Amino acid sequence: MTAWMNAGKTAVITGGASGIGLAAAKRYLAAGMNVVIADRDDAALSDAMGHLSADKNAGERLFAVTCDVAEPEELERLRDKTHERFGHVHCLMNNAGVVNRGALPWEKTDEMKTLIGINLWGVVHGCQAFIPSMLAHGEAGAVICTGSKQGITRPPGNIAYNMSKAGVLAYTEALAHSFRNLDSCRLSAHLLVPGFVYTGMIQSFIAQKPPGAATAEETVDYMLEALARGDFYILCPDNETNREMDEKRVQWTADDMIQNRPALSRWHPDFADSFEAFMKSGPSKSGD
Repeated sequence: MTAWMNAGKTAVITGGASGIGLAAAKRYLAAGMNVVIADRDDAALSDAMGHLSADKNAGERLFAVTCDVAEPEELERLRDKTHERFGHVHCLMNNAGVVNRGALPWEKTDEMKTLIGINLWGVVHGCQAFIPSMLAHGEAGAVICTGSKQGITRPPGNIAYNMSKAGVLAYTEALAHSFRNLDSCRLSAHLLVPGFVYTGMIQSFIAQKPPGAATAEETVDYMLEALARGDFYILCPDNETNREMDEKRVQWTADDMIQNRPALSRWHPDFADSFEAFMKSGPSKSGD
């Protein structure tokens, strides 16, 4: 178990009313932590509170706050309410996110700004609101930011989502580096990279859970195992994609630049056979 995941410690989860955030809240409560779930959807928050409160041990350790992460002042309000209720924060899980239908890169500018405002700026706002006080109290803690495989391999179809999650990757890497270079810093940063997870966000597009999708609970269990190991990149499998497949897809993406291939060559017809052969070959270099 990680040093901060103990009874009496406090976790704050944005996007905590459903999916991965809700599954994480369950695990943190089971560990005896105080848990604050934040979400912009009041109805979803109410449902989540009812669900989590079914655990008789939750009691006064559970708190919900309506919060739109795209607005920095709302993260500051979330921080203040958390401090008033529980004191120090030991885990900040920047998990709030949305997805929309894809568009061409020059289309739907307003929708693009809205999505990036939540998925990327929500992470930045959360860190700016909470990290100074987490550093100041000096206790062990973690900042977990939810990214996406689409922010790494960037498949065509949803440029705004890819951009936002690529930004989360870069920002969280910078957090890890900054914590590492601060004297006496006891905070760590981690990038959660879920696989194909069947959450409420996906349910709006796909009515029933596909066999290949993981559950939110499976994803959080994998995350906790990775946190216990001290992993930064928490690259989660699902029921159709294992670690080796993920590594090879990431390797192919990186090699586009190294080998000067066309952008997104994985989806370029001239490279279809090469990519298929690569996926069928032995382990990627990173797995050697």
